[in-house]
Amino acid sequence: MALRRERMRLGDLLIKQNVLTEDELKKALALQKGTGRKIGEVLVENGFITEDMIVRALQMQLGLKVIQLTGVTIPKEVRGLVGVDLLKKYTCIPFELDPYNANILHLAMADPMDMAAIDDISIVTNLQVEPYIASTRDILAAIDRCYGASETLDAARRFTQERAQLRGNTDDDDTDVDVSDAPIVQLVRSLLEQAIRQRASDIHIEALESKVRVRYRIDGALYERMVYDNSLLPAISTRIKILGGMDISEKRKPQDGRMSIMVDRQDYDIRISSLPTVHGEKIVMRISSKLNLTRNKKELGLPADEMARFDHMLASPFGIILVTGPTGSGKSTTLYTALSELNKETVNIITVEDPVEADIEGINQVQVNNKVDLTFASALRSILRQDPDIIMIGEIRDQETAAIAVQASITGHLVVSTLHTNNAVGTLNRMADMGVERYLIADSVVGVIAQRLVRKLCGHCKKMRPATQDEKRVMKLNPLEDVNIYEPCGCDFCNHTGYYGRVGVFEIMEVNDEIRDLISENGSTEELERAARNSGMRTLRENGIRYVLEGVTSVDEMLKASYE
Repeated sequence: MALRRERMRLGDLLIKQNVLTEDELKKALALQKGTGRKIGEVLVENGFITEDMIVRALQMQLGLKVIQLTGVTIPKEVRGLVGVDLLKKYTCIPFELDPYNANILHLAMADPMDMAAIDDISIVTNLQVEPYIASTRDILAAIDRCYGASETLDAARRFTQERAQLRGNTDDDDTDVDVSDAPIVQLVRSLLEQAIRQRASDIHIEALESKVRVRYRIDGALYERMVYDNSLLPAISTRIKILGGMDISEKRKPQDGRMSIMVDRQDYDIRISSLPTVHGEKIVMRISSKLNLTRNKKELGLPADEMARFDHMLASPFGIILVTGPTGSGKSTTLYTALSELNKETVNIITVEDPVEADIEGINQVQVNNKVDLTFASALRSILRQDPDIIMIGEIRDQETAAIAVQASITGHLVVSTLHTNNAVGTLNRMADMGVERYLIADSVVGVIAQRLVRKLCGHCKKMRPATQDEKRVMKLNPLEDVNIYEPCGCDFCNHTGYYGRVGVFEIMEVNDEIRDLISENGSTEELERAARNSGMRTLRENGIRYVLEGVTSVDEMLKASYE
């Protein structure tokens, strides 16, 4: 094999392909020294190149095939050929035997010039190795998908065995569980890594009568991933509490904690909540990433006319822009996207949040702290003396906060915030219910964005079919018209759920003169909605139907997002 003779180092190859300079390689080698890490990891982590650049350079130089591992089903007989420790050591994974020669193993590699890896895999499997190129991110995700569950179960098994040996199989009080024990550390770490690589937003660790159940919330739905013996719960909860800076001795009352973790060279913030239940503590961990929150506004999924309306609202020099929706509807993402759009050197932006979900360069962010009486209202009063141009309030929760926010907007500040209401029009009456005078609402509110998140149908397996009469009725379509829609099926790419990813469904109401007059005159919700629709607003239901007809989502998802 020509590749085995060449033995060119990755750094030299990248220089040859003009992807990297010699100075950059020297700097990376200096950073790598003494760390034991691969040069490719160091280059990517320090921003010299990207993973995609490495893949393209390797492909051009070596003439090897590139494999996209997402959605690839790796047969059981192939998975059993090599241990997971060896795969992680070399950042590689075998994905199939050659269909024409069973003695050749196709191996996805982050560095196909790593001869030691090729030799070791060949010796272990007693097969000839044919290297393919794949990104580090794809390989680690595939390893996690194929071996993650067995890894955590193995860690749980080792912990149980070691504890039994240490305690002579006696049942002692679990308060003094040795959380420095390597298996439990590995187990918790594996849980977190798996959840992140599977795009989970939350991890639920639940104490049931005879077992511990672990579920991941992926694309808004909960899926069971692991089940452990309930004897592991004290050790798991103690380990998580230590990581989150919580009191490990307190098990009788709820606690909150916070931690950070780096997975695949990306930082994640994890908020932890513990709750005493009948069978032990339930722990929920919310996973968030700065990269996921601070998106380009084009990624929100708004059509052209609604994007124009969104831009016009953001261009207002003063007033209030409100984002509404239930918990988990993507309000924070929309707020941070708006702030990133507004974040310029010429403006002073200050936020009040509980908690601060992402650190944004150039923005002054204040964390609410009720212990020292730093509430939304008290922080707002201080902020107004800080010469702000734009103020972001994490949530308007009470009359005092609402009143100060309105006052700030009228006195020349742009205020963006969130409220919990069902639709855009209902937000105006909700503010009135909180005690804000209607003439002030009319003068201050620039626009309202109501939103939900719907799961996107998997592009690899969705299936077209004719819509039923009931579905046409729900979507207010002509019952005699032939309409095709898509439904979820399930494949390896989407983990047999039929869905992959989520997209926002929006209802954007820009307040015009007619709506202002109706607010001042105590107009009904129906009158306000009629005026908003006359001005071009599309409801959540209408935008949801558009997604169904375009094959983006299913009827069931649309109905969840826009109940009528």
